[in-house]
Amino acid sequence: MLDYEMKLWEQGIQHIAGIDEVGRGCLFGDVIAAAVILPPDKQYEGINDSKKLSEKKRNALYELIMQEAVAVGIGRVDAAAVDKINIKQAARLAMRIALEALEITPEYLLVDAERVDSELPQMAVIHGDALSQSIAAASIVAKVTRDRLCLEWDMQFPEYGIAVHKGYGTKFHREQLEAYGASPMHRKTFLRNFQFEQQELF
Repeated sequence: MLDYEMKLWEQGIQHIAGIDEVGRGCLFGDVIAAAVILPPDKQYEGINDSKKLSEKKRNALYELIMQEAVAVGIGRVDAAAVDKINIKQAARLAMRIALEALEITPEYLLVDAERVDSELPQMAVIHGDALSQSIAAASIVAKVTRDRLCLEWDMQFPEYGIAVHKGYGTKFHREQLEAYGASPMHRKTFLRNFQFEQQELF
């Protein structure tokens, strides 16, 4: 998990930001990105791709990362923007917002399979959340942040079960969409494949 970081540390680069996003495939809600700068020359046991971790382990590692990180930035792009500029551009925008939210300007970016709109030197790492500690840390922060937002969104729109499926297109979610139509936080461009009459909820 440190191969990429070690090569940069050997070049004297200290502040490396790992960047990742979550929520790209959801039908509902914001896409969330995180940028995380961890202390150099330090390995953290257990930090891995957030999808491979239990919720309990993710939450514990989230707290550790937030305590240990040199800097953390969060980026959010809402469903309306996803519909307007498409999900790929929305994810890249969320990453840029997360980068700009860092209190310290990193020297280098390690990004999960994307390029951030920045002049800073960077590398897109395919499956980066499973190969780079920095990107994995960002994936954990982004995932936990979005999961906690899902609990808030569930209280706003309890009929959809967002707290359970986190906005993904599960059978239950599709059934509730058929019953209630789309809420203002659903991504309308993602719902074109569903055959139901969309009823706006206000």
